[in-house]
Amino acid sequence: MCAVIVVTLALSADYLTKYIPFRYEQAMFEGRSTIVPEPHEFDQRLKPLAERIAHAMDLPDDMKITVHYGDVDEVNAYATFGGHVVINRGLIEKLPNENALAMVMAHEFAHIKHRHPIRSVGRVAVVLLAVMAVAGIQGNEVAGTLAGDAGTLTLLSFSRGQESEADRSALEAVAGVYGHVAGALDLYEVLLEEKKKRHFDAPAFLSTHPLTEARIETLRAIQYEKGWDDSPPVTPLVGMVVQP
Repeated sequence: MCAVIVVTLALSADYLTKYIPFRYEQAMFEGRSTIVPEPHEFDQRLKPLAERIAHAMDLPDDMKITVHYGDVDEVNAYATFGGHVVINRGLIEKLPNENALAMVMAHEFAHIKHRHPIRSVGRVAVVLLAVMAVAGIQGNEVAGTLAGDAGTLTLLSFSRGQESEADRSALEAVAGVYGHVAGALDLYEVLLEEKKKRHFDAPAFLSTHPLTEARIETLRAIQYEKGWDDSPPVTPLVGMVVQP
């Protein structure tokens, strides 16, 4: 019975938390996430593309998204609370063109637009509170977990449906930015190839964004359904990587 109650509450939380005003989310988690990197000079190099994507995605007026350059080798990108997106150098170095970078960025923007981080933490909060009630854990311990490591808690919790929603929104945004989708799916091809090279050591991005051939085919089907051209020349990716 307890399990049924927890599942019911978690599903309700997923539905209700998306209606929390975005400004409340920003205020709640501002300065508390442990996974947003320190400011880097390359943050400004990512900003022009981020602004074009934000415009194409028609974000709500109160939703400001900040992109951070993570100067680490890990092949990863992620969205977290308060409108923060992190894209690591390790991933950027693998991308063959700006269009693929735009797809990464737009995918993470889409998670924020659709309120996936706060919806995920809503489920986590319900489960933690249920455990607290059963085990007698102090309330401040739960609050500390949600506030201090909230970003980490949600990195692995985006559902398959949320990933599909972010994929569709991202591809639409790339089409809006460039007028075509050439190079967008290069992101997934690169990641799959990277996964094959590493065998069991898959890129971190694939751990947080599980990828299959079927998912790529779904994106191609969306492309053809919308009539988006994938034949124009792609935009070179320059000035985005720290030189040794």
